[in-house]
Amino acid sequence: MFVLTLLADTIRIPPHLLAKPTLTSVQTEIEKRYPNKIIVDVGLVLCPYGPPVEVGDGILVPGDGGAHHQVIFQCVVFRPFVEEVLVGVVTESNESGVTVSVGGFFDHVFIPAYWMLNPSVYDESKGLWVWTPTYDDDDDEEEEEKETVEPVGNDVVKQEPGSEDDEEEPENSEGEEAEEGNRFEIEIGSEIRFKVKSVNFTRITTTMKGVQATTTSTTTTSSNTTAKPLSSTEDSGTKNGNDEEGTGVRRRSSSADLSDEAKHPAPMQIVGSICEDGLGLLSWWNTAEEEEEEEEDGMEVEDI
Repeated sequence: MFVLTLLADTIRIPPHLLAKPTLTSVQTEIEKRYPNKIIVDVGLVLCPYGPPVEVGDGILVPGDGGAHHQVIFQCVVFRPFVEEVLVGVVTESNESGVTVSVGGFFDHVFIPAYWMLNPSVYDESKGLWVWTPTYDDDDDEEEEEKETVEPVGNDVVKQEPGSEDDEEEPENSEGEEAEEGNRFEIEIGSEIRFKVKSVNFTRITTTMKGVQATTTSTTTTSSNTTAKPLSSTEDSGTKNGNDEEGTGVRRRSSSADLSDEAKHPAPMQIVGSICEDGLGLLSWWNTAEEEEEEEEDGMEVEDI
């Protein structure tokens, strides 16, 4: 989920920081520029890691009072690998799927409808997705097909199911209660466990044709999960793009009308899935023992 990435960039030291040690000034500028920034094909930068690895000589540019240094440094980057299992919080639900937030710092995780647990339906009245598993369908069908046999002396009397009218009503009521008990709603604010299916990066550029969005999608696992060193942040896409073969990376572009900023896609989006056992809301899979342990922990905290 978190990787160390080696980056290279030109860092400008403003005039008011020239009196301080160069390493201190460079570190200050890196901390201002990179945290909470998404670099295409790399990931979401969380913070710099340690002091700069290498700082070049300062270069003065005519008309600029600052000094420009070529700097190589490390950063902690959020970029989960494909098939990794994460836990997040449900923030939004609609007919297309469910939006999830991870760790409170990344909100662009989407679980589409076709990656929901089967069978799942969207409840329009509540605005929530509902998982409705059927556990005993096969057993019920087999029981209906079989005929009950009751011995009477030396004779055998076959009794078809449903012949006793008095038992029909309680069986139906029990069935209705079972159906209600098999409804598992994906409620807003609940913790959910999902598996990463792809990581998409989108670069928006302005061309002669208009505003164009180019998306890079990682859909399969790669042996090298760490990002490669970059010569600069502007060349991040071209550096990693040379190794697309065999890494499960594919590019697709669209030149749709993106004049409205509200329609711009997120620069980084994770597509998740809960279409496997053990995935979904954490409360769905908690056993009785785990619930008892949680209650005991809560009692201990109250006693303290």
